[in-house]
Amino acid sequence: MTSDTVNDVTEIEHDEAQPAFRVTSGRERGYHRAAVDTFLAAARDSFERGLDELTATDVRVASFPLVKAGYVVSDVDAALGRIEDAFAARQRQRVVHEVGVDAWVVQARSGAQTILDHLARSRRRKFARTGILSFGYRVDEVDHVAQRIVRYLRDGDALSVEQLRSAAFRMQRRGYREEQVDALLDATIDVILAVR
Repeated sequence: MTSDTVNDVTEIEHDEAQPAFRVTSGRERGYHRAAVDTFLAAARDSFERGLDELTATDVRVASFPLVKAGYVVSDVDAALGRIEDAFAARQRQRVVHEVGVDAWVVQARSGAQTILDHLARSRRRKFARTGILSFGYRVDEVDHVAQRIVRYLRDGDALSVEQLRSAAFRMQRRGYREEQVDALLDATIDVILAVR
């Protein structure tokens, strides 16, 4: 982990009275403090000991209950983003060391091609839809993000991990199935982190 990332995690161990992140007030809800502290302590331990108990993907999909007087969501999410980057960089270094740069590049290209093949589907049909009475991600918004991903992978247009992490879609009846869209965004993040 970078020094900033380690600091994000170690603050919780040094002073129990001092919270690791800003705390919400009033009616605003934030992440459950003990849940975040426990997860960050486990992430730090896994990273520092070189264990494979946690991966970049585990950090990305971590979720915490929302409560009053919890940690400010944006602060924790920013720290988790840095921690995910550190885990991804370590994983990339290990694979490059074990199989070489060429094999790593082939693997990253294969992942990118899989995403491009999926997104080659026609507009408004890139993902399965929810039922007539169910809600899913708004189709036009997802298709817009999908086009940005295609332009990044095919043409080299700018697209950052942070933009994908913060992508949010409104809901609509007969929208795209959330789990399929989320899986593709995760796969794209993996590709971006692999080639950084």
